[in-house]
Amino acid sequence: MPPFARPYRALASAFSLLAWCLSSCTERPAATTPAWLVERGRQEAELAARSHVVHDFRFSDQRQASGITFQNRVVDDAGRAYKLAHYDHGSGVCAADVDGDGLPDLYFVTQLGTNELWKNVGNGRFVDVTARAGLALPDEIGVGCAFADIDNDGDPDLFITTVRHGNRLFENLGNGTFRDITVQAGVGYVGHSSGAVFFDYDGDGLLDLFLTNVGVYTGNARGRGGYYVALSDAFLGHLHPERAEASILYRNLGGNRFKDVSRDVGLVDLSWTGDATAFDVNDDGFPDLYVLDMQGGDHLWLNEGGKRFRDATAKYFPKAPWGSMGAKVFDFDGDGRLDIFVTSMHPDMWVNIAPGDWAAEGRKADTSTVAGGMIPEGKDRFIFGNELFANRGGGRFEEISDSVGVETYWPWGPSVDDLNADGWDDIFIAAGMNFPYRYGINSVLLNEGGRRFLPSEFVVGVEPRLNGITQQVWFTLDCNAADRDHPFCGPCAHPESMGGACRVDAAGHLTMMGSLGTRAAVALDLDGDGDLDIVTNEFNAAPQVLVSDLAQRHQVHFLKVRLRGTHSNREGLGAQVTVVLPDGRRMLKVLDGKSGYLSQSDLPLYFGLADADDATAIDVRWPSGRRQTVPGPIKAGRTIDVIEP
Repeated sequence: MPPFARPYRALASAFSLLAWCLSSCTERPAATTPAWLVERGRQEAELAARSHVVHDFRFSDQRQASGITFQNRVVDDAGRAYKLAHYDHGSGVCAADVDGDGLPDLYFVTQLGTNELWKNVGNGRFVDVTARAGLALPDEIGVGCAFADIDNDGDPDLFITTVRHGNRLFENLGNGTFRDITVQAGVGYVGHSSGAVFFDYDGDGLLDLFLTNVGVYTGNARGRGGYYVALSDAFLGHLHPERAEASILYRNLGGNRFKDVSRDVGLVDLSWTGDATAFDVNDDGFPDLYVLDMQGGDHLWLNEGGKRFRDATAKYFPKAPWGSMGAKVFDFDGDGRLDIFVTSMHPDMWVNIAPGDWAAEGRKADTSTVAGGMIPEGKDRFIFGNELFANRGGGRFEEISDSVGVETYWPWGPSVDDLNADGWDDIFIAAGMNFPYRYGINSVLLNEGGRRFLPSEFVVGVEPRLNGITQQVWFTLDCNAADRDHPFCGPCAHPESMGGACRVDAAGHLTMMGSLGTRAAVALDLDGDGDLDIVTNEFNAAPQVLVSDLAQRHQVHFLKVRLRGTHSNREGLGAQVTVVLPDGRRMLKVLDGKSGYLSQSDLPLYFGLADADDATAIDVRWPSGRRQTVPGPIKAGRTIDVIEP
């Protein structure tokens, strides 16, 4: 079988599963939760009843109450002209206090329409300030966003990536308004860009920028809204070396100027990459780069003293993930060493698992279904599924994802933080494939004391979605006029053949349904009540604003730690912060800003303290190498500003 046959056969299978799901799960006219989701909720409730982890709280979607009216809109290649292409990766959502009022604001990215900045006015309410802020970008085919203080002036600046519409850098003028400094900065690369990561690779106190580029997956024809139409074999691009598109390392020169130093420092990465993350894998004080590859194996680039990078993947991750999308570095088991969690989407594209087969969703992908030609390097070199690499010290990482229960289906990227404030970081995974695939759930994995993760999305109200809805109108066609030759017009005139996925009325108007799905998310204290909420960026839909009621059910003991570098970059990106509890337990977090797929935010670190009323100390290892201890007792319920000595 040729290498291209299986993905397209899987696509045909996806249409049949979508039809099955929509015919049995349709929410018209009154929304009801599909039976297979109800059963999953029952199973999770049984598991939760046997667990000691705090789970008696709920998230509820408060988007309407928030005032947010943003709508993510996608190009036709993800809808009426659907093809297997990278447009279905969607767009990011980022958070930062852009105007210095102490409240986190939200920036949503979209392909069509305009990205939007929503100002937090308190009590969970937001207002659209996009135009006033100078950030209106109509039909820019936006992908990723990253907030970071590039000029060390104390406010977050904003970088935005696009597909062939030019990346943009905006300087924050200090009052929540921005000016475009792309040309001056020299970061206006035009290509198939994706995620962006700010970090200080050379320790000079200025934040540098690593830009990930996917690869050439479009031609020069233009579609509605000005997007570049995807190649018919876009999904096979990694088999064409001439389509590789190197990612870029920009060094911050100061004065809002950057220079491409990728080749100068030996960091030439040709992965089909959507995102990356920085962390100090060998604890030498210089941040290394973990680069994800959505159509190949991931790469670890070791930073050699801020002068050069070398590919050290084989040493640290001899069997690397294949088809990865998102990653987050955190200390999941409280041993004082930073682990890395990787979510892998593309292995789940080979077999369409039927709704309700939760056992299959919890297993690694079956590589026997993958044509060998799709993985020229050989299957035995890679892991096909999510990975949790536990840091065992001495440069050794052990892959333990299955034993701790973090395998999920159709994952994009993780947002990691302490959702129940018990002192152990939990995981939210944005997931789902949307049209033409069936509905897939987002996951919440509650950390059971560093031993295992408890699947809890139904227990805590993230699933099912509001009113049990799993699908929406995806697109419409006029089959008696302009769209009469569209390939869906014939089959949808006989809806029984499509299982209710589409229908054509007497006037020839076709309505096609599609599944809902999330692409990116950020965990933050939206309403200032001391617990963490979750905001998503959906694909072709309005966001979810998932507000937690933990603080209404329990007294929440927490600390927020905000850093101010003096010798280090002012934001403190790259710092390792440890909060010490009265019982001696040490909780380590790294300030990297990574808040979900395609997203980097500027938020204080959040530490749940469980039942402790205070912390004994806060230890900081700054990017400059300086170490600092803030002595306690430090009373809970506060935001602590730590200034580098």
